[in-house]
Order: sequence, then C-alpha cells, then structure tokens
Amino acid sequence: MKRIVLLTLSVLLMFSMLLIGCSQRTGNSAAPAGETTAPSDSASKETIGGDGAKVKLTVYSTTNDKPVQEVFKQIAADFTKENPNIAVDLQFPGSEYENIMKVKMAANDLPDVFDTHGWAVMRYGKYLADLRDEAWVADQTDTIKDVVTDKDGKVHALVMSEAKDGLTYNVDLLKKYNIEPPKTFDELMAAAEKIKTESGGEVTPFFFSGIDDWMIGQFFDYFATSLLISPAQNEADNLLNKTFDWSKWTPLPEKFLEMYNKGYINKDVLTAKYSDLPQQFADGKVAFTLLGPSFADEVHKINPDLKIGFMPVPSMVEGDEPNFSGGERYTFGAWKDSKHLEEAKKFIAYFAKPENIEKIANVTKLPPGLKNIKASHEFTEYYEKYADIRVFPYFDRVYLPSGMWDVMCKTGSALLGGQVTPEQYSEKMKSEAERLSNK
Repeated sequence: MKRIVLLTLSVLLMFSMLLIGCSQRTGNSAAPAGETTAPSDSASKETIGGDGAKVKLTVYSTTNDKPVQEVFKQIAADFTKENPNIAVDLQFPGSEYENIMKVKMAANDLPDVFDTHGWAVMRYGKYLADLRDEAWVADQTDTIKDVVTDKDGKVHALVMSEAKDGLTYNVDLLKKYNIEPPKTFDELMAAAEKIKTESGGEVTPFFFSGIDDWMIGQFFDYFATSLLISPAQNEADNLLNKTFDWSKWTPLPEKFLEMYNKGYINKDVLTAKYSDLPQQFADGKVAFTLLGPSFADEVHKINPDLKIGFMPVPSMVEGDEPNFSGGERYTFGAWKDSKHLEEAKKFIAYFAKPENIEKIANVTKLPPGLKNIKASHEFTEYYEKYADIRVFPYFDRVYLPSGMWDVMCKTGSALLGGQVTPEQYSEKMKSEAERLSNK
C-alpha cells in the first residue's frame, strides 16, 4: 500500500511539472519583430512582456505581391531594430482584406496601422487619426495630398505609392507601325485600325476578358472619367446630386461595341481569361492593355527584352486633355482609438523615410507618394514624362454607389454577347444606381 501511495504521488508530481512547463511556453507568445502571423484581435492593443518588448503593433497591408511583402517585412524589421520596445505583427490578409476590415469597423476594433487602399477619406475617415502634424506631410506630392486630406485639413494616411492607371502598350509594335501614343480617343481608334489592317489581323489592338470581367470594367471606369468628369463642362455635380441624365452614359457602350465589331478587341473575349494575356503580349500579338505596372512582371517572365510603354487615358471630349485614374495604392493610416497611437505614428513615419519610400516605389513600379524620391524602375521615365497630367479618383469610387462595379463589368460582357444594347446598358446603370443608393 505504501509503495502504491508513493508511486501515485510521483506521477502527480511529474504531471504538475509538465503543466508548469506548458504554461511557461504558451505564456510567452509575442510574435518576433516583422513576422507575419495569423490575424489577431486584442493582442495588438495589449502591452506584452517577458521578451523585453513593451508594445505590440498590428499592421495590415493589402499587397498580395511577394516581392512587395518582402520589402515591407524588411522595413518593419529595421524599425524594430531601432525601436526594440516595439514589436510589429505585420499581416497580409489577401483577398479577405475588405471583409475582415468591415467586421473590424463594425466592432470598432481595428489594426493599429492599416492600408486604406483607395478609401482613406470616404470609407475609413472616421476611424483614422489625424496625421497633419507629421513631418512627412509637407512632402506629399501635389497629385496625392488632396486625395487623403478632407475639407477640414485632416490628413488620413501616408501614401507610399500612388496609383496612376492608364494604358500600357508594346513599344516595338507602335514603332513598327509608326504610331505615337494616342492623346485622344479618336487617335486611339485610328491607331487600332492601322495596327489591325497593316498586321493583316496578326496583331489585336486590345485584349479583354469576359471571364475575368474586371478587365471590361476597367474600360468603362477609365473612360467614364474622360467622358464625364475630366472635361471643363462635366457631369460631376449631377452624378453626386443624383440628377445625372443616364442617356449621357450611352456613348461609352456604343464605343466599346464599335471596337468589338471592328475587330479591335480579341474575338474570343467572352471566353478568354486574363491569364491568356501575358503570353500573347510577350509574343507581340496584343498592342494595348488597360493594366498597371504589375502586368509587366508577368510579361517579362516570358520575354525579358520586351519594352513596355505607359500612357495616360486619352481624352474623349474635344478640347480636353488626357488623364490618369487613381489616387491611393499602398498606404498606412493609424487607428484613432489605438492604445498605442504614438507608436503607430512612429511606425508610419519610419516607412515615410526617403530610403524606404524609394524601396517601395522600385518594387511596386509606381510613383512615390512623397516628393524628391529618386525611384528607378522601367516605368520611371513615363511617370516623369507625364508628371503634370491630372489624376482623377477612380470613377466608381466617387460617383457610383457600392455594388456598381459588378454591374459595369457584367453588363459590359452582356453587351458584347448581344444580350443588351448600349441604350439598355445605360438604363441598367440608372436603375441599379438608384436601387443601390437607397439600400
């Protein structure tokens, strides 16, 4: 009996020691500086101890590009080396970013620092701290400062790289057919006709996809600005006041259908996929796309020597000038209710250092959001060439209610499929805009 008691006590003692060991390991779970971890909620707002760190910041970014993520991680790691009392939990939620942020906004429990991805003022404004007193604010570019600043002067976010979306093109093809980058829509159509005719149909002027119909949506979003917003006499106020005459939308689907009927768009548009494009572009079979710089990387994996040009969106109204669609691309704003707001601002200021903005500009192949940054990548010459071209916010983000992007894409595909006429396209836009505005 005595042996049994002693044996039982020994087992209990061993089990107790095992529990103590487990507790010690799980109790010190702070993420290493700069490491990407699974999304966490309350941990980022708490002070942590045991490893010398006093504060933990959670940072969300929208980028899905691995090279961009690696640069962000490196900058975050450098920040924690200089600030050993601050740990950084850097997360890349990917395609779930917006859904996660909607839940967090509803709960008023946001990351300490997060990417506003084009919605700094309109969507996230009431959740963001005012950054107007930060040193880097004076260096904002002329094209971006008004995008992230409201009428009261509140600065909502640091824009690390700007979106300036226009048309990319095969430089060698345009040279071959003696075509200068078009400045007007009529010039663009003349260039398309010349390419189609002189190539004997071997080169398709434009590539779109009905499967990945966001490509079709790009056409309507970009050229809606050229038709309705960019001209001196424009429809901006009518669109905002909900008094817009939607028959004035009809020229857009008319032109798009004309492009298709004249053979300026790939014949298999309704079954083609975006993934088909890089190979065709690399082979010199497509002249123009409505895509951004990241497209170049996919092409250069196939044809490293291909020269890709970049140009603004041509004007559609006589007397007007070309424009870019865009605004914010990669940004960082600070949650106003963060328990570590000063540390969040310090983190953002570190990313705003010229050498870090330069790294981000080079890896994203986008213009930097701060002045006097010496970026050097294949599109730098074009951003410098078109530095004075006006940049308008994406049309759908300002002038259409949430949900209209999908309407533009799907109805554009239906137009090419013969299911709707240009006039019916405009009627669909009108009815859906009214319905979604009242939700």
